[in-house]
Amino acid sequence: MRSLLVAAALVAVAPGAALAQDAAAGEKTFAQCRACHQIGPTAKNAVGPELNGLFGRKAGSVEGYNYSEANKKSGITWDEATFSEYIKDPKAKVPGTKMIFPGIKDEKRIKDLIAYLKQFDAKGNKTGS
Repeated sequence: MRSLLVAAALVAVAPGAALAQDAAAGEKTFAQCRACHQIGPTAKNAVGPELNGLFGRKAGSVEGYNYSEANKKSGITWDEATFSEYIKDPKAKVPGTKMIFPGIKDEKRIKDLIAYLKQFDAKGNKTGS
């Protein structure tokens, strides 16, 4: 009976554990983004805008980056839900965006990427989030 209770408890906890955010895994996922985006204290705009302080920022607002009109006029303020939807299929979320990326479909990888990105404040310093 005790084994059954332990097994039931593990099953109940497992789904939540599977959705936990892992910033270290997110850093590995960010390797796909690094071709166009930078993050951290020395980040600069490149093919894409730097991503420091992304969450809470309005789309199309990084100074010095030449955004598409679609992005500037999207009305998006980045939060976890909006970013999750966007990163799955950028061109579907913002038709006319310049971002050429097929998207990340795996929910766990998206959550991990969010955990990684959320560590960086607007100046690129890790906040410990």
